[in-house]
Amino acid sequence: MKAILQLLLREIQKIGKDHSLLLVLMIAPVLYAFFYGSIYQYKEEERVPLAIVDDDKTPLSQTLIDQIKKLQIANVYIVSNLEDAQEAMNNGDCVGYLYIENGLQKKMQQFKQANTVLALNSSKFLPSNDLAGGVTKVVLTVGAGVRLKYFNAKGLVTDVAMPEINPITADYKPLHNERSSYGQFLLPGLIALILQQTLLLGLTTSIVGDKKENAEIVKITGNPANYLAGLGIVYFLLFMLYAVFFFTINFSLLEIPVKGSFFQLLLITAFFIMTVIPFGVVIGTLFKSKLIGMQIMAFSTYPIFLVTGYTWPFSSLPLILQAFSSLLPTTPFLKIYIAITQAGVSITEMPGTVIHLLILCTVYTWIAIFCVNRFIFKSNMVS
Repeated sequence: MKAILQLLLREIQKIGKDHSLLLVLMIAPVLYAFFYGSIYQYKEEERVPLAIVDDDKTPLSQTLIDQIKKLQIANVYIVSNLEDAQEAMNNGDCVGYLYIENGLQKKMQQFKQANTVLALNSSKFLPSNDLAGGVTKVVLTVGAGVRLKYFNAKGLVTDVAMPEINPITADYKPLHNERSSYGQFLLPGLIALILQQTLLLGLTTSIVGDKKENAEIVKITGNPANYLAGLGIVYFLLFMLYAVFFFTINFSLLEIPVKGSFFQLLLITAFFIMTVIPFGVVIGTLFKSKLIGMQIMAFSTYPIFLVTGYTWPFSSLPLILQAFSSLLPTTPFLKIYIAITQAGVSITEMPGTVIHLLILCTVYTWIAIFCVNRFIFKSNMVS
């Protein structure tokens, strides 16, 4: 315990003296969390430019335009002809345009097929997708209103006419991300990624420095297990504080709900940090330069996020990437972390994921002890 305490105090002093460690461990986590959070603060896109060409110029087409203007997603402006609308979309002045054909109201009143054309620049898939959903819903609703008037004119009351208008009614209710917003989906994962990558960067920087001062490390700790324990306590306590800060302050400011048990969220996060620490120690022992270590770890952030199955279904990844992803602590953690925060799931409902994380923790702890012994302790004996 004395050796562990000495190493713990030494690590705290080192963080205060080393500017790289101070930046990575004390400034970067909070700065990144607030910076990335501010980008997706509003979570949903609003006022996406949409041009409308109205060649019908009837009360029905005006009703259609008025209803689209009420959409939160759409910022509507009228153009005189189709060529101007196409040019505006090509120039990036609008995401797309809606063309209302001449004779729309007349065809609808005669109960004939009538068409509106919605053209969207799908290279910007988020605004175009949201805009398509909103405009389609308005067009179908207005069309249903016209059909209802037609059936009413034929003598059918509204209750009888409605099944004729909509024989099948879809009751669409998102269960967890109720507003289906991209920010609500992405922010929890980003915050977890910030927690992991700043921890890995800090560990890599610290381990590389310790390799150069291995004689002092051996003298203080005596064996690799003590070294890992002392180092682990410092980083575990520090990043658990960050986790509590993120899950309370950041989640509150960004209006991210925690639908499950807050205690279970902290518990699974503790398991995750306990796994990332030996994982980071293993990686840190492989580098000889702080600069190279930090560059490679920073470069690895996005690839790790992509292969965890968070942004793309895990089952759709190539088998070799699925195998690689299963070796990362991030993969099981994100699965259960999102289930707790977004769906209110209990960890007792996902025992396999918890076991997966604990197995990785055990395996990486033994590998970390081996690597510390091989690259720090034995290298001192050779020198």
